[in-house]
Amino acid sequence: MSMPFYVAPEQVMKDRADFASKNVARGRPLVATAYDEGILLAAENPSKNLHKISEIYDRIAFGGVGKYSEYDQLRQAGIRHADIKGYQYSREDVDARSLANAYGQTLTQVFTHEMKPLEVEILVAEVGMGRDGDQLFHIIYDGTVQDEDRFSVLGGDSDTIRGRMETAYTEGWDIGAALKAAVAALAGPDRTIAATDLEVAVLERSNGRRAFRRVPDDETAGLLA
Repeated sequence: MSMPFYVAPEQVMKDRADFASKNVARGRPLVATAYDEGILLAAENPSKNLHKISEIYDRIAFGGVGKYSEYDQLRQAGIRHADIKGYQYSREDVDARSLANAYGQTLTQVFTHEMKPLEVEILVAEVGMGRDGDQLFHIIYDGTVQDEDRFSVLGGDSDTIRGRMETAYTEGWDIGAALKAAVAALAGPDRTIAATDLEVAVLERSNGRRAFRRVPDDETAGLLA
């Protein structure tokens, strides 16, 4: 009788993590940052139909990088989760932290028990009534939830982009300065990204209950000018 092929659990987890991280890094990155009136989300995305950034609930936005079909499934699941919780309890009980924890549990389950992990990193952002209430949760392919404060970077060469954002970040900057810094961090010193190749959205405190707003190309171009 032949002996079953054995692979150490540590090696299995490492192989899954390497597979997911390499595939996520191939995708176009996304940056989210706090600014004086809310939270800005910007991604390099020439497609006008396959969105990386979307609304989840009243004051909550979703960002995804990696394999589109997989993070879009997570987006839809998040909307259902938020809608059911808001219906059963109240709209005020739906928050980014509980949604990020639910995403983390789902990704952990897939990463641990399935042959192939999800090739995604996702962001859950919530704008508060004041700057102290803003929340950014970065969830990676293995279910790890990272609570980030000033900005968050997903996908691409994230370490390099994060370094550029760290240098540029200014507390209380306006939307124009925040967008210019985010786009410069995404592009790097050797190229430029046109407004038409960007997907930009904001969570604005002044918008009331429905804080999410997509920024059109002409407004994006004006802010970058």
